[in-house]
Amino acid sequence: MTSTDVTEEAEDSGPSGYAAARLRLLTEEARSGPPRRTALAELTDDWLSGLFAAAGGPLRGVCLIAVGGYGRGELSPRSDLDLLLLHDGSDDKAVAALADRLWYPVWDLGLALDHSVRTPAQARRTAGEDLKVQLGLLDARHLAGDLGLTASLRTTVLADWRNQAPRRLPELQELCAERAERQGELQYLLEPDLKEARGGLRDATALRAVAASWLADAPREGLADARRRLLDVRDALHLATGRATDRLALQEQDQVAAELGLLDADTLLRQVYEAARVISYAGDVTWREVGRVLRSRSARPRLRALLGSGRPVAERSPLAEGVVEQDGEVVLARTARPERDPVLPLRAAAAAAQAGLPLSLHAVRLLAATVRPLPTPWPAEAREQLVTLLGSGRPTVEVWEALEAEGLITRLLPDWERVRCRPQRNAVHLWTVDRHLIETAVRASGFTRRVHRPDLLLVAALLHDIGKGWPGDHSVAGETIARDVAARIGFDRADVTVLATLVRHHLLLVETATRRDLDDPATVRAVAEAVRTEQTLELLHALTEADALATGPAAWSSWRGSLVTDLVKRVSAVLAGDRLEEPEAAAPTAEQERLAVEAFRTGGPVLALRAQTEPPADPERAADAEQVADPEPLGVELLIAVPDQAGVLPAVAGVLAMHRLTVRTAELRSLPLPSGVEGSVLLLDWRVAAEYGSLPQAARLRADLVRALDGSLDIAGRLAERDAAYPRRRGVEPPPPRVTVAPAASRLATVIEVRAQDAPGLLFRLGRALEGARVRVRSAHVSTLGSNAVDAFYVTGPDGARLPGEEAGDVARALEEALRA
Repeated sequence: MTSTDVTEEAEDSGPSGYAAARLRLLTEEARSGPPRRTALAELTDDWLSGLFAAAGGPLRGVCLIAVGGYGRGELSPRSDLDLLLLHDGSDDKAVAALADRLWYPVWDLGLALDHSVRTPAQARRTAGEDLKVQLGLLDARHLAGDLGLTASLRTTVLADWRNQAPRRLPELQELCAERAERQGELQYLLEPDLKEARGGLRDATALRAVAASWLADAPREGLADARRRLLDVRDALHLATGRATDRLALQEQDQVAAELGLLDADTLLRQVYEAARVISYAGDVTWREVGRVLRSRSARPRLRALLGSGRPVAERSPLAEGVVEQDGEVVLARTARPERDPVLPLRAAAAAAQAGLPLSLHAVRLLAATVRPLPTPWPAEAREQLVTLLGSGRPTVEVWEALEAEGLITRLLPDWERVRCRPQRNAVHLWTVDRHLIETAVRASGFTRRVHRPDLLLVAALLHDIGKGWPGDHSVAGETIARDVAARIGFDRADVTVLATLVRHHLLLVETATRRDLDDPATVRAVAEAVRTEQTLELLHALTEADALATGPAAWSSWRGSLVTDLVKRVSAVLAGDRLEEPEAAAPTAEQERLAVEAFRTGGPVLALRAQTEPPADPERAADAEQVADPEPLGVELLIAVPDQAGVLPAVAGVLAMHRLTVRTAELRSLPLPSGVEGSVLLLDWRVAAEYGSLPQAARLRADLVRALDGSLDIAGRLAERDAAYPRRRGVEPPPPRVTVAPAASRLATVIEVRAQDAPGLLFRLGRALEGARVRVRSAHVSTLGSNAVDAFYVTGPDGARLPGEEAGDVARALEEALRA
């Protein structure tokens, strides 16, 4: 069916005909994107024009106007109809009757309608008071009635906008900034609002308004395509959900991707991010130009008064060879020759970041168009300028984005293409892969005084996740890529090896510190064998912290930092030549011995709670990491002594879960009683923190633990009741749990690793499953990253020896089955 056929069907059948024609148009697989939006707008134009004529709309003094998105002809399947009934004020009663005949058929079809009835004077006054109304009128388009009235309003509104631009554009910029603060940046969000987030359709409309002011213009290259892409995604979202929504929710992304013929949801998000990045960058350049023009206008009268007639010459301050500052931007010097100077892009970028200034759009485009490729390996100056750029702190981000917008980054580092705009489907991560790498470099720039080779730290920060664009373990793939990149940019063989090691093991310290027993010599030896040198360990320590801080608030804490620091000290001692001895059973402290004796005497559990805080940070490290001066709580140490018996681990974990206490670390060991006393006591030394609110009293915890141990407290039932009373929100189905055995992780016990979706009572369920498998838990190391729990259990058989391989596999399978149940 052609567009003409659809229109004729609507005209022949009235509102019901329009509804049928609209439905047929939206379900045509052959037509989508701009052609469908245009056809839908034309179909709606003809229908509304017919309603206007049928309602007896006069030819003079009244007109129907489309404004906003409808005025631009950008009708998505569930878009509002933005309409203005404009009249000359000669017959208000007749206009009101006409409005009823127009609006009610629209409502009867269930279409969303944003409508107003105004005279030209009222429209101008409202636009002057409400910026959103003003923006809508800039796209006013005649539908029916008095064409002269529409043309007059358009002319007047545009003239008002241009005359008032110096006052209203700063207001529009502030409106955009406030919206970005509320909605976030479209190019990084996992569930973005296509319209309201920064870099979305609202920002694209704002750029059109700036262009209409004649005060400045946005970079046009790629902007129309980016806007079209977001509109196409919104169309598919409307069709997939059947709702007027602009939020691309996780559960709908696969369906939207299929609607657009894309491979998967990641491909969809990447295209959305690329479009948003184009619009965001265009916005940055445009608002910078608006500010420059407004400053120039305000200064011109004063300059003329001081200098007389004539146009003042902008001052140019040299920053580096071939690079100068002008009007608050970094531009190329008149003597610069990009075609002869392949290092110039990096030199200009480093100079801009060091000065905290943006790179001029014209300069970046000239560099992209004329500069020659760098030789392989890079000259020393190019490598030094890259390191300077990466070490410039927060200004690095804006400068890097300018280079990337014109394709210079992928020309310098071809492997960057695989991580560019790549989403990370992990709630812990705030950024896409490429932005995370730059954020890590920004964080690492604050640690350069802590390491002997800051250049290696900064380049490792840039490359540590470069393997995420490849299949398999990203650390393994990244090691290969890092070797190639490091050699290409001119590092010698020894430095290439260090960089490859840092990328390969960038997760080693935090994973080991939070999932392994640091008192086990095998743990420390394994790390020492991986890093090999104290210098590499020093770099890896700084990289670990920078990576975690750049990931998001859930990835780093004083607790994790203290564990990593403890591990680094132990590994450093081994690398310095200290010998690791097999650990002897630690002698109990006086408090532990007192609790053990009391537990044995009373025949029940005895508890002690003690707050733990981080010791004052080293002043230099505190300054580098921007730490606060006050020590941060590490949680509360919970000591429990209980006569040796079965079921202690699930009982304690269950009671803590009932009281909404999060377990950060957990150690359980058998404590022999003093000489002359027969028997043994289990000692649990755990660190816990309240999910919210205050900690429960120790007496209450003890009472519940007594009942849990004697079987009178149904922990499983209580937790199930709470889950039923507070159902979790619907979300993406998490991946299934995975339980594995790490056979070489310890010589003293079998290490079983659990990766699962975090949930209240998870440790209780694991403890109950371990009890059912008839193994003893020597210690447990609990770590939570966002919604993911990563726990490691050191277990032995009843005789205290490591489990045979087959038996260890059976225990792992039993745990996995318990988690899937």
